[in-house]
Amino acid sequence: MNSNKIFLSTTLLVLITTGMLAFAQKPKSDDEHFLSYIVDTKKQDIKLYWKDDRQEIFKSIQNLKSWLDKKHKKLVFAMNAGMYKKDNSAQGLFIENQKLVTALDTTSGAGNFYLKPNGVFYIRVDNLPFICTTSKFINNGKLKYASQSGPMLVIDGQIHSAFKEGSTNLNIRNGVGILPDNRVVFAMSKTEMNFYDFANFFKKMGCKNALYLDGLVSRAYLPEKNWKQTDGNFGVIIGVTADPRQR
Repeated sequence: MNSNKIFLSTTLLVLITTGMLAFAQKPKSDDEHFLSYIVDTKKQDIKLYWKDDRQEIFKSIQNLKSWLDKKHKKLVFAMNAGMYKKDNSAQGLFIENQKLVTALDTTSGAGNFYLKPNGVFYIRVDNLPFICTTSKFINNGKLKYASQSGPMLVIDGQIHSAFKEGSTNLNIRNGVGILPDNRVVFAMSKTEMNFYDFANFFKKMGCKNALYLDGLVSRAYLPEKNWKQTDGNFGVIIGVTADPRQR
């Protein structure tokens, strides 16, 4: 074998080996760690659900789905909307169809909800979505939906200062953030992770503000990604629907 053939063979072997190493070392995509769904509140029908027509609390995603089916509404996405009390009422602020159901909670206490700053996710009557810290929240009477939870994940583009990179406080987590184009991104971790890594997902997405919703109890329904968790025993549930009769 002449020197040119040896050089070409060696070069090819190096390129193949380098490519294999690069492939092996390639980090897993976010899709392997997170289930996410982006909502355009100007175009999609998004609501916060708590009770049905008979004033019975939905509690599970399946109950909400069955109720919507009877109303000829197809549930395309659902997720628990925040923390709740033993009677399945919202912990903190809850506004439904411009009606104040539960007042804003500005007190202090133990648990994730009270890890300050906590915050509020809300949608105005003009369908624009927002997330702000509890201390900055103002109810001007023009809010269609609102849900308070905590802690904030991202505040003005920065990860919550209480979160530590490499923390061993691991759990399933779900949350919500606002993208630069005013669309809403909902996400749930597929595996247990710490607050820092979960918050960093929203920061990398470009969210200036993001809010934690809940942990171990979290469930999500997203059939387009073959993710169908319809159980649960929640308070308020976020739902996005479509009319199955329209194509």
